[in-house]
This record gives sequence, C-alpha cells and structure tokens, in this order.
Amino acid sequence: MALPFELRADGAPKFQPTVARTVAPPGQPPPGMVWIPGGEFSMGLAEVGPELCGGVGEIVSDAQPIHRVKVNGFWMDATEVTNAEFARFVDATHYITVAERVPRAEDYPGARPDQLVAGSVVFSPPDHPVPLDNALAWWSYLPGANWRHPEGPATSLAGREREPVVHIAYEDAEAYASWAGKRLPTEAEWEFAARGGRSGERYTWGDELRPDGKWMANIWEGRFPHENSRADGFARAAPVASFAANPYGLHDMAGNVWEWCSDWYRPDTYEKDVAATAGGVVRDPRGPARYDSYDPQDPRQAKRVQRGGSFLCTDQYCTRYMLGSRGKGAPDTGSNHAGFRCVKNAETK
Repeated sequence: MALPFELRADGAPKFQPTVARTVAPPGQPPPGMVWIPGGEFSMGLAEVGPELCGGVGEIVSDAQPIHRVKVNGFWMDATEVTNAEFARFVDATHYITVAERVPRAEDYPGARPDQLVAGSVVFSPPDHPVPLDNALAWWSYLPGANWRHPEGPATSLAGREREPVVHIAYEDAEAYASWAGKRLPTEAEWEFAARGGRSGERYTWGDELRPDGKWMANIWEGRFPHENSRADGFARAAPVASFAANPYGLHDMAGNVWEWCSDWYRPDTYEKDVAATAGGVVRDPRGPARYDSYDPQDPRQAKRVQRGGSFLCTDQYCTRYMLGSRGKGAPDTGSNHAGFRCVKNAETK
C-alpha cells in the first residue's frame, strides 16, 4: 500500500501539502466565527534543533510521527474567548468557576483546612536567574486568584475586557461552550485551523520567528523567568487580535494563552493512530479515552490537550508556539496563561 506521505532520505515522513475542501461556507458565519473548510493535512512536528526548542525535547517526541489526518469543516472563534464574553455567560447563568470554589477535603486527602482555599495558579517571576528544571520557582497557588482577579485579589478586569479570559479549568470552558451552542475543538481540528491551509511551516505566519524583525505573537522576550523585555509590547496576555490573523482569519493561534482541546492526552497518541490505520489517513481523530490518558511526567493525573503556547513561551524553556507542538493540563486546574476558544459544527450553525 502506498504511504500517504513521502519519506526523507533517513526514512522519516515529511510534510505533504494540505488539501483543503473547496466547498463554500454553509451560510453566514455565526458572530465572531470564521469558516474552517476541513480537508486532509500533515499533522505533527518535525525534528527541530536545540536553537529552536531550548533543548526541550518532549515537544518533538509527543508530536511525532508526522501523519496524514482528515477533518470535516467547522466554524471556529476568530479569537480566544474574552473576559467580556465570559462575563456575559456568568451573568446569564450565575456559573461559578472551579477557581472560585472552595476545594473539597475529600478531593485532597491529607490537606490541612487552611490549605483548602479557593484560588488558582499564578505566574510569580523571581527577581533573579533560577534553574529551569523546577517550575515551582515561578508558579505559585494564590488564594483569591480567578478569572475576575487574574493576578490575585488586588487585581481586577478593569480595562481588560478584550483580554482572553484565564484561570479557566476544562469544565469551565466546556460549560461556556455548551451555553454558547458550541463545543471545544479536537486537537486535529485545532492544528488544521492553525496551519491556515499551509503545510510544514514552523509558525502560523511562516518559517521565520521574526520576519523583518517584527514580533508576530505574544511570547516571552528576554531571560526567562526573571526578565521580560516586552519587545512584542506585552508583559502578560494581550487583548485578542493584537497580532495579525492567519490565512483562515484566526488570531493568536500562537502565544497569548494556552487553549483547551477536547482530547485526552497521551505522548504516543500519533503512534497509536498511525498503527490503527496501518499508515493510512487518520479520519477525524478524537484522542484516547479518559482511562487511557497518560502523562509520564505526572502518571497519576489524566490530562487534556492544550495547544498554542502562551505569553510565557520562550526559546529558552518552551517553544510550544511552534505549529504541531502539543501541551497538556490537568482538567481541574487553571492558571493565568490558559484560556480557550470554541468551534461549532456546520450543521448546527
């Protein structure tokens, strides 16, 4: 059987062109959404040198092998869901996010009562260089941090209505999507949309991180985690659409905030998909079952996939703003660099 991709000289697969469907959008787009036509594309990440990934090898290994995937057409939010949009949902439903709820003692056996306080994880940069092998040096659990108070109780959303909502656990994102008549994207849908009809490029805008010296996404510039030069204009999440859209009209598919996908995470998902199809085209993949989710760095915790990287991504530590790279997160946990966007099936517009 002919493989759906060509092989490099070393026997590894390489990217082949995206073949997008040519059907017209099914009617007018829902407000704030753009049409993603679907089609067949090469999914995954090629080997990259340490100068591009800061030596963080797992961003390559869990995004291989490159393989052919086919997805159907769908509508997608042009931007990440904003604070203003999430506020309308909360006003209509009186929804309380995970970060606003007092943790239950039965969910955290052994925790002291004074530790069971509502809050969330916040980036807390040190004022000096630290080793990059211990993320606890720049993350802390902050009581009172939530979507209304992104950096803690003393902060608010005043003037931040167009910034992406953060401190969103997976169930919060799912609740919003259901209220809006939408859903969260699969990992394959997300990557197809991020590529914008192109194939094999490193970033949503091309192969150069800074074409003509211009920053194209909200990521970290400077020495991580203690010094941010803010060369792209932002020290934290930027208002949505602060950077140019990709060819499908989608903003911030790299950097700004991580985005939840509906798939459960495994580092070998692509290997399993390719094996199940005997090297053929994987059609509309949905990821493993919950019981099959596995993160070797945290074996006891099932994870959901996150995509796109955030304003904290940097070539010194994490370059998951690169197309094809994968992230993951505990579904009951949010932070001030994680949000989401939604999709909608064409037939339910």
